[in-house]
Amino acid sequence: MTARSATASVHVDVDPAVAFEAFTGEIDRWWVPGPINAWDFGRALSRRIEPGVGGRVLEVYDDASVLELGRVTVWEPGRRLVYRSSVDDTEVDVRFEADGGGTRVRVEHSVLPGGDVDEAALFWPNVLHWLVSWCRVRHTDPPPRRLGRLAVGLYYQDPPAAARWLADAFGLRSWDRVPGEGERPSWIELHVGGAAVLLFPADGKPAPEPVSHTVWVYVDDLDAHLAHATSRGATIVTGVTQHGFRSYVAADVEGHRWTFVQASPTMRAAAEV
Repeated sequence: MTARSATASVHVDVDPAVAFEAFTGEIDRWWVPGPINAWDFGRALSRRIEPGVGGRVLEVYDDASVLELGRVTVWEPGRRLVYRSSVDDTEVDVRFEADGGGTRVRVEHSVLPGGDVDEAALFWPNVLHWLVSWCRVRHTDPPPRRLGRLAVGLYYQDPPAAARWLADAFGLRSWDRVPGEGERPSWIELHVGGAAVLLFPADGKPAPEPVSHTVWVYVDDLDAHLAHATSRGATIVTGVTQHGFRSYVAADVEGHRWTFVQASPTMRAAAEV
């Protein structure tokens, strides 16, 4: 039987009025860019929520056209936002409650009575946590996140475990989140600056071994990175070498080889979110 609702909650370190403004007025700053996070990724420029009852939830396109994703039915700044989807038979109810000096943001994404949607349509519990990191840095006015034009796809027997290992040993981070124990998301995306490293299950691999791909990652302090990776159990295939660039090669938990390169001064000066 298809689930009729999905819920989630997060704590953010701002008061309810600010949390509401961040959620609604700044949604385009905290919404993670990615090919599955838009209705039409190839055209999407931004996402917007118009204030007030009757306001539209919009995906804005490069030709100035928009797709209406929903209509606001409840608008109570600092307390509650509800909108009814315009693209499927669902409703989203978001509440903002004072919580120990911050705010507890709760979301319920529900199928409307008589509605018939796929369970994957109840996506809000999977994205609400994106708001947390934004509320930590919003006062610094960080630059917008922009995906690079190159992404690397890697296949693992256990992608969630591989993601945790890569985050711990190699210091990869995610604009989304690294899955915890017991979580098995269908899509895992880690990031190095604006470049994405996509982790997929090995049974979906399009071709058998051998695979010729390697991943290059530029790091601020190569020696410190090598010491950390070694302490976390990475297999060091080749120590630091100098060939115009300084680098070392390591194997990860399932044997994929990664080349880490000392970043240039201009790379180190570039701001990252």
